Amino acid sequence: MDHNFLLESGRWTLQGNWLDRDALPTAVKGKILVAWSRDDWFTMVTKLIFPGSNRDEISLQYRGRLNAGERQYTFVLQHSLLGRVEGEGWIAPESIVQRYWVLGDRQRRTGFETLHQFGLNKYCLSSSIMAGHYLTSTMEAIVERQPE
Repeated sequence: MDHNFLLESGRWTLQGNWLDRDALPTAVKGKILVAWSRDDWFTMVTKLIFPGSNRDEISLQYRGRLNAGERQYTFVLQHSLLGRVEGEGWIAPESIVQRYWVLGDRQRRTGFETLHQFGLNKYCLSSSIMAGHYLTSTMEAIVERQPE
């Protein structure tokens, strides 16, 4: 099965749980928009909200490059919690894996995401943010493509 998340333009929804260290899980919902330019650059904009919580929304704005036929890519990200971020991703047969690091960060924050494909238009997302050697938060969610 070929991936269509990230590799094709489209609109996606996200629904799951966010966990912070020493806190109960919080429901999270989101929207993801992926767009491609003709020169192999992609943009991805994600907005996360926390229904029933007073927690602020989180926004992420990616810009990356994936050459045609390649399985690895790099990206920059503006993250509303973390600030300026750089990262890399790999396209595996059944998943997309991303790793990123916050630029100029004294807390040495990094992150890791895996999107495991369950069908042509459905992925299971597992992601974590770390400070140094410790997990600070994690998210588990289902990501589904919306009809055009």
